[in-house]
Parts: sequence; C-alpha cells; structure tokens
Amino acid sequence: MEGNLKNVLVLSFGFLLLFTAYGGLQSLQSSLYSEEGLGVAALSTLYGGMLLSSMFLPPVLIGKLGCKWTLVLAMCCYVAFSLGNFYASWYTLIPASVLVGLGAAALWSAQGTYLTIVGNMQARKTGQVGKDVVSQYFGIFFLIFQSSGVWGNLISSLVFGQMPTQGTIPEEQLQACGASDCLMATVFTNSTKRPSQDLIYTLLGIYTGCGFLAVLLMAVFLEPVRDAQPEGEGGKQAPPFWSTLLSTFKLLRDKRLRLLILLPMLSGFEQAFLSGDYTRSYTTCALGIQFVGYVMICFGAADALCSVLFGRLARHTGRTVLFALGAVTQLACIIALLLWKPHPSQLPVFFVFPSLWGMADAVWQTQNNALFGVLFEKNKEAAFANYRLWEALGFVIAFGYSTFLCVSVKLYVLLGVLSAAMAAYGAVEYTESRKADGPLAAGRTKPAEDGATQTKL
Repeated sequence: MEGNLKNVLVLSFGFLLLFTAYGGLQSLQSSLYSEEGLGVAALSTLYGGMLLSSMFLPPVLIGKLGCKWTLVLAMCCYVAFSLGNFYASWYTLIPASVLVGLGAAALWSAQGTYLTIVGNMQARKTGQVGKDVVSQYFGIFFLIFQSSGVWGNLISSLVFGQMPTQGTIPEEQLQACGASDCLMATVFTNSTKRPSQDLIYTLLGIYTGCGFLAVLLMAVFLEPVRDAQPEGEGGKQAPPFWSTLLSTFKLLRDKRLRLLILLPMLSGFEQAFLSGDYTRSYTTCALGIQFVGYVMICFGAADALCSVLFGRLARHTGRTVLFALGAVTQLACIIALLLWKPHPSQLPVFFVFPSLWGMADAVWQTQNNALFGVLFEKNKEAAFANYRLWEALGFVIAFGYSTFLCVSVKLYVLLGVLSAAMAAYGAVEYTESRKADGPLAAGRTKPAEDGATQTKL
C-alpha cells in the first residue's frame, strides 16, 4: 500500500474510534444529565468553546506542532470529556466540554490540512489533478469516519437495551409531534427512566477505551507531513506570531470566503436539527427514545456510504452537480417534514428521513471540505479554521433557539439558510469558472494543462 493512502486510512480509523465514543456520548448528554439542564449546558459550552478557538487556535497549533501532533493533542481533549462523564457534575462536565471545544477546532482544521497536503503530494507523484485526489481522499475519510455514527449508537443501544422499557404513547401527544411540536407536548412516557449506574459505567468504559486507542493509533502510526513550498521560498522567514494568530480573520478579506461561510453554517444548522429536533420531536415523541439509536444508525450508514460514492463521483460529474443533488435532497426533506404527521404505524418512514438526510450531509461534508482545500490551498490552516468557526456558529445558533421556537419555524429557518448558501455557492462557482487558470474552471482540464493546474494545487 502506498504511503499517502496508508496515512489517510490511519487518520480515518483514528477518527472512527474517537467519534464512536464522542458521538455516542454527545447524543446522550441531554438524556443522561437532564437535571438542571446540565447536558444541554455542556453541549452549548462545547460549541461555544469551539467557536472561540476557531478564531485563532488552529493556525497557531498547526504551525507550532504540525498536523500530526495537533491531532494527537486535540484527541486527548476528547478523551478527557469521556473521563469527565464518569462523575458528571457542573465542576467536571463543563470544564471537560470547554476542553473539547478548544480541541475540536484544532482537530478538524488539522484533519482538513493533512488530507489536502497528502492529496496534493499523491497528485504530484502520479501526475493526476490535485483537486481530484483531494476529493477522493476526503471521500475515503468520511466513508470510514461517518460509520462512527453507526457503531457509537449501536454500542449504546446494546448496552442500554439490557433494561428495555416500553410505554403506550397517547393520541394527544402524537398530535403535538413533528412540525407541530412547540415544546409544549406532554412528557415522553417511553424509555425516560435513567439507566442503572452500572450500565452507564460500562458504556463509559467502552467509550473511553475507544478514545485511548485512537490517540495511540495516531501517535504511533500516522506519519508527519509538511506542505511542499514553491522553489525560492525555502529560506523565507516564518510569519510573526500575531500574523499567524490573526490569519483566520485575515482570510475573510477574500470575497470567496465571505460568500462561502454560509456553507459551513448550513452544515451546523442541519446536523443540529437532526440530532436535536428530529430525534426528539419526531422519533422520541411518536416512537419512544429507544428508537433514537437505530434512527441515527440509518443516518450514519447513509452518510458513510454516500461519502465515498460522492468522493469518487466528483471527478466525473464535477462538484456543482453534487451540490445540486445535496440541495434538492435536503429541500425535499424539509418540505416533507413540514407536512408529515408522524405516527407509530408509519415506522419505515422514520428511517427514510435520516437516510436521505445522511445523503445530503455526505455532500456537505465531502465537497465543502474539498472546496475549501482547493480554493484556499495556500492558506489551508486558516481556511479550515474558518470552516469550523462558521460551522460551530451554526451549531450555537441552532442550539440557542432550540428551546423556544416551534419545529416548523426551525424548518423554515433551515430552508432559508439552505437557499442563501446555495445562491452564494453558485456565485463563487460562476466567478471561478470565468478564470482560465482557476481551480474550479468549468469542464475537465486539458492534458496539456494538467501540470500547471497541479502545481497550483
């Protein structure tokens, strides 16, 4: 196996192990720690910390430590979050959430930078077009990474399934489910009983072990890489500290980035809606909380399979076609969710929506990351820091209004963000397609031009 692909696989399986633990814990926070709103406060603190750290931390850490050790350090923050759950209180869970928030921006910025570097290295080695290899590597990564949603939810379902609970949901509650939910529905009767402390410790032990394995895998097997510098730049002095610190904001001078910030915000909005509102107002309200894990498994499986498919399709169809597919799929889901009245007799439908949602999310995850890596190849660290900054802002806004807006209003907000993001993306595509040497030039690059395009990427 060639070295660059091996590194992509090591990175992918490291994230798989880490987010099998973290993803499962995140989805259980509001259920396990509902007293005084501790679980929701932990999630809000987490994304708030990620929002702040995205402004300055990733370029500094990546510049000082390199991508590999930035990844290892950030993963240790996630392990600390698992450990904090063993004795969950305001004095343990909130500081652990702050640590995850600080590490998350660095983790994802380093991941995007690392994959872009190794993709361009492989393209130079094999004579391929840089953006195609980068897109393919992101597809492989998200195929493996997104399956963490399957394994994390499956583990929690199997562990907590040892104490099954079942209740009958009254018809009056069903009337308040779905888009009609204005947070005034009756208390859910299905599976609201807290699992025994032994089962919780068992689950936390499994999750913590997965986190430690992820850190070990990255520290031992991931090879450090450095971005190739153009000739003549080898003796260039490193930029001043404050220049690096503010590079995230300085990149906003680029008009393309200002237009594209709606794409990561859309990613935050739509993920927050599925994990927070769909699971609560549709699945739990109409079926019971015991079905949430299985619903999220459908989302994770569809997301993983479509990620690798779209990574390969991008070189044949172009990025624009995939963005259009994601937009149409998500638009159809939003309209259907506004009209649908969930009922236990429609069991298969509850799994169709997260599957389609996962398909759309696969477009955003693979193509957004590849797009930022290609457009801002010379400022990858700052570009991916901006990506996580605006995605975190989407999460914070979505969680912020989650407790006082009706589900129908949230769907309309999501519809507006989707429309604006696609319009802004179309403007960037149109502008870039008019540049003869632009990385998003319309059509396939001619063979004679491959060398020039590859050098720029």
